[in-house]
Amino acid sequence: MRAAAPWQEAWTGGRRAVQIGNVADFNAQFLPGVRTMRRTALPQPPEARRQGHHYSCLAAFYTPHPAVLVLPHQVDSSWITTLERELEWDPVETHSGIATHSTVAEALAARPALRERIAGAGLPVKAWGRTDGPGEILRAVHRFESKAESHALFERIGAGHPGVRIPAQQQADSPRRLARVLADRAARGETTVLKAHHGVGGFGTAVLTPDEVAAAGGAGALLRQLTAEQVMPAGAGLLIEEYIDGQGRLRNLTFDAVIADDGTVHPVGVAVMHVEGTSYQGATVGPGTVPDPLAATAARFGCEVGQALADAGYRGWYDIDFVTDRAGRLAPTETNLRLTGPAVAFMLQARLDAVRGGPGHLVRTLDHLPLGARLPQQTLLEHLQRTAGRCAALGVTLLPTIPTASFDPRPSVGIALCARTADVPESTRALTAAEALTAAEALVRAANLALGDAFDGLGAPAEPVSPP
Repeated sequence: MRAAAPWQEAWTGGRRAVQIGNVADFNAQFLPGVRTMRRTALPQPPEARRQGHHYSCLAAFYTPHPAVLVLPHQVDSSWITTLERELEWDPVETHSGIATHSTVAEALAARPALRERIAGAGLPVKAWGRTDGPGEILRAVHRFESKAESHALFERIGAGHPGVRIPAQQQADSPRRLARVLADRAARGETTVLKAHHGVGGFGTAVLTPDEVAAAGGAGALLRQLTAEQVMPAGAGLLIEEYIDGQGRLRNLTFDAVIADDGTVHPVGVAVMHVEGTSYQGATVGPGTVPDPLAATAARFGCEVGQALADAGYRGWYDIDFVTDRAGRLAPTETNLRLTGPAVAFMLQARLDAVRGGPGHLVRTLDHLPLGARLPQQTLLEHLQRTAGRCAALGVTLLPTIPTASFDPRPSVGIALCARTADVPESTRALTAAEALTAAEALVRAANLALGDAFDGLGAPAEPVSPP
């Protein structure tokens, strides 16, 4: 087995870990109206908590090799068994279904035996993000999760990076001023990115085109609509940011890294994010995914940002999200001082390269694939097992990542697709690993939607669910 990379040593000391799915708890710190640091998770709407708990299934991939897994929703034991087999994990002690109607923090507070088990494991404890712990780390989290503070940091650093373009940003000091600026920009034909200072779970960012302003009956009407639909918070203080025009496969990139306990920064890699509108859907990592010069630009800038975060007291995982303009320059849009969706792809890549040989694996995560019908979890996993066999014929490994949302009103599933060119069968050797992933993705999407064929004529198909 290959030696652990420097970032893995910085993250867990190269060890297995206790991994806690506290996405909903982390998100609760940044709900509308929250402007100050709290030491405990805040109450949140049941729907937001439920979606965060679904996303917490990704706790299985907070490190390359988990030891103990703590999950809010109940998971079928066959899910863990499949992951243990495919990723050559040693047995994973799993505690699931602990927090369906509460936060994970509340659930753990009511379970002293589980808390003692976690403390007694003698292993690193990794969660989605910080909700307690050293005050300087929490202060850094709340400071730089702010879209205004991260932008100010980007401006301070950006001058030394010729391949980086910092979008213009201003703050509206009143709702009337906000509507007037948005109307003026629309009249000039300019698209606007509107941001809350803190946004999570799909809340707090909107891209507004001139046509959308006109269709809503004006800027004021559109802003009221966004508030009513809980896309943006009410009141003053929203941020108006320049929209960076761009397109193509490399439009949305992210750089991930780890800040070790001693404050050193350890880059993990650069991923291509899959984004619909402003909604993150998944990511692809691996050789050739991002051209080396573009990845090097993102890494140089991202490491300097990381050093500033370290100087401010932060320790742990972070990422910088970018959009790419038409000239190929990177425009940073936000910092995330926590684990991220792309982090899961990097963890899987590291594990597969270690146990199967590498480097060389491409990994694509798809967190919210719609299903054509609502399914009990066991039935979903049986469906994915059949689909995995079809993907294997392309040299692609299919791994279920989020199995708990299949019986929601708008059912979905999260998966990862993993491949390397050496594994593509002779019969399809004309395909590269990237092409095999794309073919497998199309296969999975079609198979998922075909689940609704038996219900044709009985009602409208299920709609895809928005990510947390």
